[in-house]
Amino acid sequence: MNIKKGDKVIVIAGRDKTKTGVVQVVYPKLNKVVVEGVNLRKKHKKPTQQNPEGTIVEIYAPIDASNVALLDPKTKKATRVSVKEVKGKKVRVTKASGTQLD
Repeated sequence: MNIKKGDKVIVIAGRDKTKTGVVQVVYPKLNKVVVEGVNLRKKHKKPTQQNPEGTIVEIYAPIDASNVALLDPKTKKATRVSVKEVKGKKVRVTKASGTQLD
């Protein structure tokens, strides 16, 4: 998985197509990511003694990592990522413009 926490991504498939946001959480084993402002769901909370009426809470649900693509910092478009070695360290580089991400 080439997406990390803090990356700016764009949704390329699904209900929230063309929305952008920052990755909050990454689940590599499930191949899912949680993106801020994308895939918002409403969860109904039961009434409790502290909150006798109950509430409806909005949460960000995970989205499949294949449905998001990294945003190129230069072109502001979706791009793929390659890994190159620079000064003995592996860094992520965008395919579109060659910009380093790490």
